[in-house]
Amino acid sequence: MKRILAVGVFDLLHAGHLHYLEQAKSLGDHLTVVIAHDDTVRQRKHEPITSHALRRRLVAGLKPVDEVVVGNPPDVPIFDVLPAIRPDVIALGYDQEHAEESIRHALDERGHGNIQVVRVKGLSDDLDGTRKIIAKILERAGKKED
Repeated sequence: MKRILAVGVFDLLHAGHLHYLEQAKSLGDHLTVVIAHDDTVRQRKHEPITSHALRRRLVAGLKPVDEVVVGNPPDVPIFDVLPAIRPDVIALGYDQEHAEESIRHALDERGHGNIQVVRVKGLSDDLDGTRKIIAKILERAGKKED
């Protein structure tokens, strides 16, 4: 069985997320998704709109997903989840800011050199990202107030 790992915040679930997870699942047999811990989201991005518990529940309901776990808080190394998940492939989303080479190097340093790192293709839709959806909502809200 080929095990795939996908990671993300999944704050406002949208078509881009579903596409990412479908692409990730197509790489193997079992897809585990790591949802970013609320404290990690706060530290690296923004105040989460939904809690990691709710995001975990929503992502678990998606057809391509076999298992969902909440990631480590920011004070615990991100790679500490790998022994429990044992992925063969880490699937990166098209717009995730992770650099494949730096992940590959970190995996090699930690004795996980057998894990493949793959960047999946994005969805060509105008609302395929959380920031785009928020911008569209704000744009429409602004038009109604005028």
